[in-house]
Amino acid sequence: MLRTHHEGHFSQRSGWLRAAVLGANDGIVSTASLVMGVAASGATQGNVLIAGVAGLVAGAMSMAAGEYVSVSSQADTEKADLHRERLELKAHPEFERRELAGIYVKRGLDASLADQVAEQLMENDPLAAHARDELGLSEVYAARPLQAALASAAAFAVGAALPLLTALIMAPRFLMVATAGSSLVFLALLGSLAARAGGASILVGATRVTFWGALAMALTAGVGKLFGAVV
Repeated sequence: MLRTHHEGHFSQRSGWLRAAVLGANDGIVSTASLVMGVAASGATQGNVLIAGVAGLVAGAMSMAAGEYVSVSSQADTEKADLHRERLELKAHPEFERRELAGIYVKRGLDASLADQVAEQLMENDPLAAHARDELGLSEVYAARPLQAALASAAAFAVGAALPLLTALIMAPRFLMVATAGSSLVFLALLGSLAARAGGASILVGATRVTFWGALAMALTAGVGKLFGAVV
């Protein structure tokens, strides 16, 4: 009995992985920075939590809206390209066949074989062949606005909940240190998981995310301390 072999590729995860990592990273960094900035200004723990919750809701909605608009624009462009290609295939099928064969020649096939491949693909599904080989569109990288929006919003909310939980359970005098420390740990774990899922270096992924998160929190805490002292 012939067994089928399914070979997974890291690139197949690129769509949802990008949205999830970006959302969670922004949730942790922005919320932790907001909590530390407000706390550094001398605000009460209740006000810090109110600011953090407001930041979570606003950030999640902003991520969802931004991702939906961005990916929708990409999807519109893909649809427009496919529509144009469909019209060209209907109006000039022979020219499109030669164009497809020329693509395969550039990729290393000899002219005769390229003609045969192009002809068979044109007989089967010409639009799919041109979408893949001429336009560079494929099902793996297809734009999915709603999926990207929901993934970004959910990931942001999960990421933002982590520093908020720390701010909720810690005593006020330990709030800034605990929020900063726990958030950096969360960021390191997030960077490691993202790197592992994407087949990249775990150390590089964790270091990169942690560095920028620490910088953001330090700057925001500094601003909060400055304006708190002025007020």
